[in-house]
Amino acid sequence: MSKQYDFYGWETATVPAVTDQHAGIHTPRDLYDALPELWCANTCAPRMCSDWMPENKTLGQCSITAFLAQDIFGGEVYGILRPGGNYHCYNVIGDGVFDLTSEQFGDEALDYSGNPPQSRDVHFAKEEKRLRYEKLKADLRAFWTAPCNIISRTQKTMV
Repeated sequence: MSKQYDFYGWETATVPAVTDQHAGIHTPRDLYDALPELWCANTCAPRMCSDWMPENKTLGQCSITAFLAQDIFGGEVYGILRPGGNYHCYNVIGDGVFDLTSEQFGDEALDYSGNPPQSRDVHFAKEEKRLRYEKLKADLRAFWTAPCNIISRTQKTMV
């Protein structure tokens, strides 16, 4: 039996990486496996930082995570308009839709159809958001090059 995940679209989140810049990240599921080690209050959207906690690591991480996933897997980033005028970002690649940060909404059902595409230029015009994205990206590179993670990946491929 294969591992089950809690993010929206996990069942079809099997698209291959379009770059080899992130060793060990072959599918969105691999990325999701690494992210809980990297999401933190410092990568959370400032307006949500006071509510961020380790038990809900995905809170405030959507846009930086979606654009990082786009770097690795291609596709487009779309946004669901939320109360207050902000967009919750997720990824679309071909016919597949996945949202690596959907868990922050608990049982709330989000509508992933008919939403507008999101622009990296618009999102990263906010310097704090671009810096959070750069931190997450750098932390991902460091995570996969840490000696204990290299050994772990080697053991997984031997099984």
